Amino acid sequence: MTGSCDHDHHHDGPLERPDSPWAGGLALSQNHDERRAPVDILLMHYTGMKDGMAALQRLCDPNPPRVSAHYVVFEDGEIVQCVAESRRAWHAGAGSWQGREDINSRSIGIEIVNPGHEWGYRPFPEAQIAAVINLSRDILTRHAIAPACILAHSDTAPGRKQDPGELFPWQRLADEGVGLWVPPAPLQPGPTYRRGEEGPPVQALQALLGMAGYGLTVTGVFDAATEAVVTAFQRHWRQERVDGIADASTLRTLRDLLAAR
Repeated sequence: MTGSCDHDHHHDGPLERPDSPWAGGLALSQNHDERRAPVDILLMHYTGMKDGMAALQRLCDPNPPRVSAHYVVFEDGEIVQCVAESRRAWHAGAGSWQGREDINSRSIGIEIVNPGHEWGYRPFPEAQIAAVINLSRDILTRHAIAPACILAHSDTAPGRKQDPGELFPWQRLADEGVGLWVPPAPLQPGPTYRRGEEGPPVQALQALLGMAGYGLTVTGVFDAATEAVVTAFQRHWRQERVDGIADASTLRTLRDLLAAR
């Protein structure tokens, strides 16, 4: 599928063929600029729109607010490239990871077609996940991205984003060499920390989440920002219960994840 979204090719020349052999075609977006850092993050999104073609159109729309991504993966497994990997696509927005902002400069963004929480969130079809895995493995041959930096959009922008959400099969990706996974600790009784609580245990929780990479200030107060980060952590690594409450299972999974890096 080759689109004609891009009428204004940049000085480094138009992308004439996809960077990845897994991409079936191009639908070029004008919405990109120069990178200001080497790529060290692979960021997974869902499109969160009613259908894939509407999402593709949005990613190629030159009118504000302008957004884009490097790749779009449709539900049938078709992959389209919109922005060259060498360019900074506009997919991540405001956020941080490991204390650094400008996620767009550091990342390659994959938009995975799914209506998302707003339009009827549903499991990702097998053909689509197989395509995401093939594409990701290929991207990893060109860029030095650590397993711990293959992330959800919600990891880098926990206050704003939920995607690709708790139905995304991170374990399956990790089994295929894409990303980091530790088995989530089973749900079990034990201490829980939630919104409004404060003290040294909350301070320790915030520090551990910061070590994992999340943008969170250590205040000792379990505030809205802490709840958002705990929720994002659960969406990625402890999907069985996503409630923003730091229970024993969440804490154990977080410690296991840090130990595995």
